[in-house]
Amino acid sequence: MSKVTNLNQFRKSRARDEKRAKGDANAARFGRSKAERTLEDERARLEQARLEGHRLDRSEDE
Repeated sequence: MSKVTNLNQFRKSRARDEKRAKGDANAARFGRSKAERTLEDERARLEQARLEGHRLDRSEDE
């Protein structure tokens, strides 16, 4: 004989699993502390400044 399955429990279990997966994805994408976000922003700003410092100005050559 086959095992009897309660469809309500199955549906609720599947919904919990989907919600948990969505939460994990959001935590990976948005779950950084303010210090980590600030550090990343500062590194990006410094990298952009370094890149601009190496830019050649072609208007003086012409």
